[in-house]
Amino acid sequence: MKTAGIYTLGCKVNTYESEYVANELKKNNYIIKDFNDSCDVYIINTCTVTNNSDSKSRKIIRQAIKRNPKACVVAMGCFIAANKDYHEQGLDIILGNKDKNKVVELIDEYFKYKKQIIDSYNKRLDEFEDMKIIEFPGRTRAFVKIQDGCDNFCSYCIIPFARGKCRSKKEEDVLDEVTSLVKNGYKEVVLTGIHTGGYGNDLDTSFADLLNKLVKIEGLERLRISSIECTELKEDVLDVLRNSKVIVDHLHIPIQAGSDEILKAMNRKFDLKSYKEKIEEIRSIRPDISISTDVIVGFPGETDELFEKTIETCREMKFSKLHVFPYSERQGTKASRMSGKLPGDVKKERARKLIEVSEELETKYMEKFVGKEVEVLTEENKDGFTLGHTGNFLHVKIPREINHNELIKVIIDKVEYPYCISK
Repeated sequence: MKTAGIYTLGCKVNTYESEYVANELKKNNYIIKDFNDSCDVYIINTCTVTNNSDSKSRKIIRQAIKRNPKACVVAMGCFIAANKDYHEQGLDIILGNKDKNKVVELIDEYFKYKKQIIDSYNKRLDEFEDMKIIEFPGRTRAFVKIQDGCDNFCSYCIIPFARGKCRSKKEEDVLDEVTSLVKNGYKEVVLTGIHTGGYGNDLDTSFADLLNKLVKIEGLERLRISSIECTELKEDVLDVLRNSKVIVDHLHIPIQAGSDEILKAMNRKFDLKSYKEKIEEIRSIRPDISISTDVIVGFPGETDELFEKTIETCREMKFSKLHVFPYSERQGTKASRMSGKLPGDVKKERARKLIEVSEELETKYMEKFVGKEVEVLTEENKDGFTLGHTGNFLHVKIPREINHNELIKVIIDKVEYPYCISK
């Protein structure tokens, strides 16, 4: 029996796709090993969202080739799709974002003929590649990829070029996959996609219609949306939020900048006023909801004053967490041709400051729940504690050991960042 190791960079969509590949390999009698072990096959699911993602993708590919020169080394995903001229001696299968569901077939073909395979990354990404997962070994939250691609073309982002246009999994397939996961014991399901809220735009359905059907699946305790744009939180989606407690008390709503000047330069599809109004509307429905966001610092043309405006906006919005990214130039995007680019040390310092703001905001949000009862999905035991998350994504430490994948109610006693400690 052959052995395989998989390394995943980037987003939850990549995590889902890698898990699918692992399941397919196991069905075909491969043994999944740690990526750092000597394996017959190495698969690197790459990312290209930043320069650092590119560098790490190249580094991991080279490490795999060096670890076992006789192995079949597969590189797939966004870095490959966005860098069509990339080649590395010893790399055996080069695959973009199309035909990831055929990786096992391509590996078998390689072992049969021992010839390099360069496949798919220059093909059109017009259809949703169906994948189904019924278990996530070692995880208490199961991901379901419902959508791929993006039509937004934010000026800084290479992903629409690497992932193609928006396309959705058939509604009946999503329902069937979630039902199977729930039957296999998963209490929480995370809906993931490149542009998750765009689900259904290419089908005769909508994201709200899908949510309405999912929340009715018997045994599903929690449904989480990995990320959604504020423009897609329309009244029909908010109605599901209003009427079903299965949707958790957490939304990740990327803002990317806290000034209208930079939002416009980024080609975002909203201004600050409309974003703030949407957040207010959500909080009128769910007063204690956790709202996290993404922020890019050091975008071309971002002055000191505009950066301070972003800090002011983040504090005003009372986000529960900021995911902070220094602007990373992506060749081929509109932003890469803009003037007013900032040096790396300025971007690094702005990121540091905003991460401090994030910790301040996180702590304030966590402190709201001291003395209150919360429900925790237990995930792991460590040093005599049980770790888990609430629906609104508080990371809770319980001072005793409990089996994982249990929903239990505890009272928060204190905050020790980044944890809430229960009684």
